[in-house]
Amino acid sequence: MREHRATRGAALPPVTPGSLLVAAPALGDPNFARTVIYMIEHRPHGSLGVVLNRPGRSAVRDVLPRWAGVTSDPGSMFVGGPVEAQTALCLAALRTGQSARGLTGLMPVRPPVQLVDLDSDPGPLAPRLRGLRIFAGYSGWDRGQLHGEIARGDWFVVPGLPDDLLTTSHDRLWERVLRRQGIPLALLATFPVDPAHN
Repeated sequence: MREHRATRGAALPPVTPGSLLVAAPALGDPNFARTVIYMIEHRPHGSLGVVLNRPGRSAVRDVLPRWAGVTSDPGSMFVGGPVEAQTALCLAALRTGQSARGLTGLMPVRPPVQLVDLDSDPGPLAPRLRGLRIFAGYSGWDRGQLHGEIARGDWFVVPGLPDDLLTTSHDRLWERVLRRQGIPLALLATFPVDPAHN
């Protein structure tokens, strides 16, 4: 894909845990078209994140019943990406003023967001939760791969918010994240799925 005019000539923004990758309108890979990815890890050897706006068909109560009572609406497993679809990853946002102190099975991503060990007990975590999502599979990149895709213009790197993780308006997340970036990225929020309809 060619570099989009919105990013041409600009320095590449840094990817950090908690950043969002927003798919450029012309990114045609069906795994990632119009996706918003929450980055969990970005290191020299590779990067890992989960797609936030692809609710799956399986209910958490059918796959991980212990976690069903604390999972945010709609209560489904989300499709985190095409890598290891049988692997489940869990992200939780803690309530304002709450910390992970004294809890086991949590690893900070970018506070208040924590990566949760699904083998841990959800009971002690529940009162501190603002919301929680479970993802089947993830999105992963080998060394240098993500940097190349960003440089090519496949992704826009923008700051993430806990509300992005917990939204129930999944079908509007891509547009909403772009809109809040201001010009020029905000203009892309109205880009048609089929450019022939422009």
